Amino acid sequence: MISYEPLWATMKERKITKYQLIYHWGISSNTLRRMGHGEPINSNTLNELCLILNCKVEDILRFDATEEEIDSINKRKEEIINFRKKKHKK
Repeated sequence: MISYEPLWATMKERKITKYQLIYHWGISSNTLRRMGHGEPINSNTLNELCLILNCKVEDILRFDATEEEIDSINKRKEEIINFRKKKHKK
């Protein structure tokens, strides 16, 4: 799961508010709402935020896989391996 927790700390450190991002830099209030709820945003927005905040992507987001995500991807990997094994047996 993507977390935007680092963004809020970076904004505080750089003394940039949501208001400034919206009204001075043109970042959509809906984008900030989405980030506040851990929803996906587009990579162009990440690029803009990095430029505005003079930071790296890791200063804006963090990836923390949930147990459910790990289980799901491991199941999918197993399915792919089994599919390949069956295909090669033919």
